[in-house]
Amino acid sequence: MKQLSIKNLFTVSLMLGLFLIYKTNGQKNKANKPDSVIQFPNILNYKTIVCDFHQHTVFSDGEVWPNIRVLEAQKDGLDAISMTDHIEYLPHKKDVLFVDKNRSYEIAKKASKNTDVIVVRGAEITKRLPFGHANAIFLKDGNKLVNDDITAVLEEVKKQDAFVFWNHPSWVIHKKDGVAKLREIHLELLEKGLLNGIEIVNNTTYSEGAFQMAIDHNLTIIGASDIHSLVDWKYNINEGEHRPVTLVFAKEKTEESIKQALFDRRTAVWFKNTLIGDVTYIVPLIKESLKIVNIENYRKSHLVLSISIENKSDVNYILKNKSEFNLHSHADILTINAHMTTIIQVKTLKQLTEFDLKFKVLNTLIAPKKHPSVTFKIKVENKK
Repeated sequence: MKQLSIKNLFTVSLMLGLFLIYKTNGQKNKANKPDSVIQFPNILNYKTIVCDFHQHTVFSDGEVWPNIRVLEAQKDGLDAISMTDHIEYLPHKKDVLFVDKNRSYEIAKKASKNTDVIVVRGAEITKRLPFGHANAIFLKDGNKLVNDDITAVLEEVKKQDAFVFWNHPSWVIHKKDGVAKLREIHLELLEKGLLNGIEIVNNTTYSEGAFQMAIDHNLTIIGASDIHSLVDWKYNINEGEHRPVTLVFAKEKTEESIKQALFDRRTAVWFKNTLIGDVTYIVPLIKESLKIVNIENYRKSHLVLSISIENKSDVNYILKNKSEFNLHSHADILTINAHMTTIIQVKTLKQLTEFDLKFKVLNTLIAPKKHPSVTFKIKVENKK
């Protein structure tokens, strides 16, 4: 078979890049936003930074040139990404030399020069069990991670003041039952402060066990695409789906501020229309997403009140009515669609000037199998 030359790789990447840009132009939904752009409101005086810190290129086992990852990030409205090519696993080494472990980062960084995308230097540490795989991001030099001793590698990561998270702990290739469990090596590394985070979402899978580990061991939760092919093809972007991402709540949109937020565990994960994270951030995110924009006055002697709720996020929120009132235009479970306004009607039984509407948000998790509730304070300006 004829080997794929660097020139051919560049040509293919350029064509794919033009294709992605072409697809972006003119695509709008009812909210007048590009279809694939991921949008969430800011919360708690933090900026909500959309990140994907697990991606591959031809410099390890990926299928695209690094500049494509930048173009995809632009198209999806991502704020920060990392090329985390494998240090040890190099199936394309006959075609693409990867002697310099910083090379994919350097290409992506150059491609991001005139964009708003922050490219973070990263690498995937790929060891056999019992350890497995981990990503190190915000590195200074990936070449210094070439070492057979996992403890020595992670000590070097710490020396570089970088952030490391355990990848796909429930991966069925490593865990036949798909259940994430800490092994002795992980407990030792946690004791030494050499593991900072854990992927609770990787690619198309969610690990309840990993989420519980994060809670039990104060680990930062991460969700990532682990993309090898094209994001659009893998995640059916044209059909309204989305890649999994980490939402980082940072003081500023800067590399240093994002890194600090990760070390401070200020993250949430968005995965298959589900928000996952600590209640500290999930509830404010829901409240900033869903806003009461209009409350109609009661009509004459009617006892049903119309309330308009605007959704300013990408989540189609699924709510279960937990208030003392029944709904008139919906059943107890209703959906508030992304970037749209939904009118609900509440049977208040008498004309009230104020009351509470309480909902459990079913497609959000603040712990395994635990959904948060939010309350809207309803005030009727002019009772008739």
